[in-house]
Amino acid sequence: MPPFSYKFLIYISQGYAIPIGKPLETEILKRGYQVYWYSDRPDGKNRIPKTSASFGTIQEAVAYEPHIVLAITDYVADFLTGIKVQIFHGFPANKRKGTDQFQIRGFYDLYCTQGPSSTVPFTEISKINKTFEVVETGWSKMDPMYPLKPKIKSEIPTVLITATCTRAYSLALKDEVLAEIHRLSLTGNWKFKMVIHPLLSEAVANKIKNMQNENFVFLDTTDLIPLYQESDLLFSDTSSAIIEYLLQIKPVVTYKNNMPGPYLIDISKVEEIETAFLKALEMPDNLKDEIQKFADFSHPYTDGKSSERVIDAVIAFLHKDKSHLKRKPLNLIKKYKIRKKTGFFTFKTYPVSFTLPKLNEVV
Repeated sequence: MPPFSYKFLIYISQGYAIPIGKPLETEILKRGYQVYWYSDRPDGKNRIPKTSASFGTIQEAVAYEPHIVLAITDYVADFLTGIKVQIFHGFPANKRKGTDQFQIRGFYDLYCTQGPSSTVPFTEISKINKTFEVVETGWSKMDPMYPLKPKIKSEIPTVLITATCTRAYSLALKDEVLAEIHRLSLTGNWKFKMVIHPLLSEAVANKIKNMQNENFVFLDTTDLIPLYQESDLLFSDTSSAIIEYLLQIKPVVTYKNNMPGPYLIDISKVEEIETAFLKALEMPDNLKDEIQKFADFSHPYTDGKSSERVIDAVIAFLHKDKSHLKRKPLNLIKKYKIRKKTGFFTFKTYPVSFTLPKLNEVV
């Protein structure tokens, strides 16, 4: 047993946070520390693995008095003890022209960033805001993907399709695109596996399920990494899954991406889909080089040890002097919404970052 058992809480809202939290849970348990999950929404709660320790109520989470809250959601209950750490539930995907992913919620003490694409902007904001710190650790979700394994080319290429929940861009809401994918699946020249964002409606999911045939499969899962590894290319819209997929140095075709870069094959017409797929399979050298540059910018860590770096970083931050950090803003409206959401009304809040005495002072 370790000399001191830190108490961790993994705080989520949606089911897509599970594959982000699981590697963190594994690392925490490997070190002999305590860890529980809590979800403030039913979808997340229902998807927490039965083998994981979890709290069914916010009252239990409060009574637990965690030292470290790892949040894989936008907002976290401010009335919980301990440092609040933003882990992120996706990469910066530029769905609203690069502004939405860098909002400061006013609830976090530490941001564990994925790579330069998130570290640089959050570090610049922290110099102005002065209520939090930033440390680049890599992203826990990607740990199971490494080391990268070369995909053996199959006789019939497999195309993975992912769709965002953002209505203006989602492939799942574009009937003309779905019709073309269905047509291509019937040719026998392609195999398709499709996953949609869990926030899309059941009606949308059912529509796609009805398209299924020998070469087209709909999957209801948030565990995407095995699907990344099994497929030859990705077809998507603006989903942050694009960035995850590119980390394998594999090609991505996008349909009307709002901020396409040279690392993507972006198209705007349905009749261009199959031609784009064929180009992706060729993987021209210039495309591969652009993908590599983008992967290094987004997530330069390929050792599968991001969870380890996160846990090291948060424990160090827990004991660190934080007197230089300013008090967090009042955030009265947001705090009220969190209390309403959790059904837990309290005046308790922690505007000053929590510091635990050094280990030799605790034991």
